Amino acid sequence: MRLALLGGGGFRVPLVHGALPAGGDVTELVLHDVDAGRLAAIERVLAEQARGVAGAPRVRTTTDLRDALSDVDFVFSAIRVGGLRGRRLDEQVAAAEGVLGQETVGAGGIAYGLRTVPVAVALARTIAEVAPRAWVINFTNPAGMVTEAMAGVLGERVIGICDSPVGLCRRVARALGVDPADARFDYAGLNHLGWLRAVHVGGEDVLPRLLSDVDGLESFEEGQLFGADWLRALGAVPNEYLHYYYFAREALGADSRGAFLQEQQRSFYAEPSLASWERTRLEREATYMAETREGEREDLEGGGYEKVALALMRALARGERTTLILNVRNGSALPGVPADAVVEVPCVVGADGAHPLGAGPLPDHALGLVTSVKAVERAAIEAAATGSREAALRAFALHPLVDSVSVAHRLLDGYVAAHPELAYLGRQRAQ
Repeated sequence: MRLALLGGGGFRVPLVHGALPAGGDVTELVLHDVDAGRLAAIERVLAEQARGVAGAPRVRTTTDLRDALSDVDFVFSAIRVGGLRGRRLDEQVAAAEGVLGQETVGAGGIAYGLRTVPVAVALARTIAEVAPRAWVINFTNPAGMVTEAMAGVLGERVIGICDSPVGLCRRVARALGVDPADARFDYAGLNHLGWLRAVHVGGEDVLPRLLSDVDGLESFEEGQLFGADWLRALGAVPNEYLHYYYFAREALGADSRGAFLQEQQRSFYAEPSLASWERTRLEREATYMAETREGEREDLEGGGYEKVALALMRALARGERTTLILNVRNGSALPGVPADAVVEVPCVVGADGAHPLGAGPLPDHALGLVTSVKAVERAAIEAAATGSREAALRAFALHPLVDSVSVAHRLLDGYVAAHPELAYLGRQRAQ
């Protein structure tokens, strides 16, 4: 089986490569990137990683997209349009206006989406032409928005993934003292905007037991992040990214990771090796939401999203049915959300694809937030597809974390000025 990884010069690629021998299905990994230097650096790391490893796939690199996609069975898309410089600028433009610049949430997420969606859609069209039978697994953030845009070309053959839900479910199961394999998790929402509403073990929802236990709640990341009182008030455990919504004032100024990561990775790519990659990875993970990570070292050691991706790939390739929390078109799974909107819910996966399970209605407060953010995502996709500056302005102005249309105007102007990739929005500015 052949796997193409778009964004193959990216820092996280060794996580995917390191997990492949465990599955044993992938015989060749083709890395594609527009930056030949980054590809060479990652190829060097992978060669070190593969020494003495039985079943390690062949690795090939190319800057030719059509060559990378030729005769592949799976495509992992993990691109970063604008690189870490783009992320740093996203944060700076938002900070100047006193709003959140996090790369997937709020103004920063919209700017990142406006840069990324046109490229992702172009990739989807090339995949549809060159590798029409391939399954596409999207890692690229903002994952929900990008997956929905690619689905307009690829339909159900593109599936978005994120490790946040599985990490949340694992931590809650551990706090409850249950094996995650024995539990069924009722999780629903959008990417980086979801809630764990129930944990069913042997036909019983055991989550209320945890919600009534202050010590248990404060034993894991989300309990420390949100506080036991707020989790009991919600009657659910939110995805960690909801911290940016529920504690918006406190989160301001805590999202300036772009400059740190840009300098960190510059050092790695200057002298790439497996040892320097591992040191850089652990430092990167340890500093992410560091104030919430106490006691979570096993999460840092174990990786995450690559395991979700490979579990999904094995289920699709082997036809071994499993249940995973994925980003797919809604259908009728989540009432109140359009059928063709991409949502993040448990899905049954087999050789015929990923099929969302009925999630049941969200409570009003959650549905309101989901529909607001989905409207923002769709406005950004419209702007990327049509070049409409009005749609881009609507995306910024309607986001719950942007508190003024005047601020939205200035954000749009600032991002167009900062990013050459957004020149298509500057041309239509009203006189």
